[in-house]
Amino acid sequence: MSAPLVVSPTLTIPAAELRWTAVRSSGPGGQNVNKVSSKVELRFDFERSAVLSAETKARLRSLLHARLDAEGSLLVISQATRDRQRNLEDARAKLAELVASATRRPKRRKATRPPFSAGEARLEQKRRQSGRKELRRVGRGGDE
Repeated sequence: MSAPLVVSPTLTIPAAELRWTAVRSSGPGGQNVNKVSSKVELRFDFERSAVLSAETKARLRSLLHARLDAEGSLLVISQATRDRQRNLEDARAKLAELVASATRRPKRRKATRPPFSAGEARLEQKRRQSGRKELRRVGRGGDE
């Protein structure tokens, strides 16, 4: 692979930071699946990347912990087609999307309170339910 991966206009991952291997695909495909290595495994060691900020690396680590391999590299697999080159392009697109999602800073939540009327409505509903149960208990005619 010789082309760098463009994630956004301001972020490009150098080709030297990406490694890919082609392996035999799983699933149906007849004889083709037994002799052609079309499945692509793309690895990106984001911890050693010079182009990502520490904040982005931390978000990648927390968001994608299930996609990390034994060495801590981000692993993206594609076996959507029977063509190795198209699977490689698909894996690169998936990786770009994952890294782009980690570069976006999540919005801070604004603390809000429920409206006063919602609290009043809840208490009124409790009173109504309590009254129903009280009528059931009293209406039974027992010595309670």
